[in-house]
Amino acid sequence: MRRVQLWAIAPTFFLMAAKKALKLAMLLLCLALFAWSTPAQAASQTSPRLEEQVLQIIRKHPEVILESVQAYQQQQQQQVQQAQQAFLQDLKTNTKAVIGESPTTGAIDSKVVLIEFSDFQCPYCAEAHKTLKQLIEKHPGEIALVYKHFPLTPIHPEAMLAAKAAWAASQQGKFWEYEDALFTQQDKLGEDLYQDIAQKLNLDLEKFEDDRILADTAIQEDIQLAESLGLSGTPFFVINGETFSGAVQLSDIENVLASVNKS
Repeated sequence: MRRVQLWAIAPTFFLMAAKKALKLAMLLLCLALFAWSTPAQAASQTSPRLEEQVLQIIRKHPEVILESVQAYQQQQQQQVQQAQQAFLQDLKTNTKAVIGESPTTGAIDSKVVLIEFSDFQCPYCAEAHKTLKQLIEKHPGEIALVYKHFPLTPIHPEAMLAAKAAWAASQQGKFWEYEDALFTQQDKLGEDLYQDIAQKLNLDLEKFEDDRILADTAIQEDIQLAESLGLSGTPFFVINGETFSGAVQLSDIENVLASVNKS
């Protein structure tokens, strides 16, 4: 497990920001070129010619692009930092609002709240799942574990479908049983497994199907929260202001727990 003193802002997040800044700079240059042209000239300009003009300006003034990218990255980083600070403050002063309707287990009224951002198709999340089960069993009454959905759909095609199925199970009070079944059978993710788990948990299958359709809004709220915090990987954990990512170790979480209990 890796403890993150500052929040884990993934390089991909800023790569995306850089690409957006580059596109913005190109757009501004294009607009400038049109502004310099007369209406007749603007109407007669072809895309290849305009593209060549833009490239010439970039070659002469490459620093403009770099400055635009840097300024955009700084702006995005400030927004992320503000979102992180607001989240941690809300977690401290308005815990119930942060938890919202998310599945929670363990000591609901505990002073220790462990929020997990997870993906059902992520192998590291499956390993973390084993550790968290041990943690809750070993420390009953000490921790409230909160699950937030963060399916990484670009790399895990079944993650969203699994998340919707788990959310539907939560509407019948069986989220944690369903979650456990998904992680312990991660190599079988697919429609047959989702139906099989629902049947074994004696869920109302008609309601289960209806709720799977309705799950998107709640899951998107979790995704938006994760993205606003600058996260791009799973698993990610927040425990009383401390943050962790990657393969979590029981001993490391227990060290944080001991420190919190002493305070």
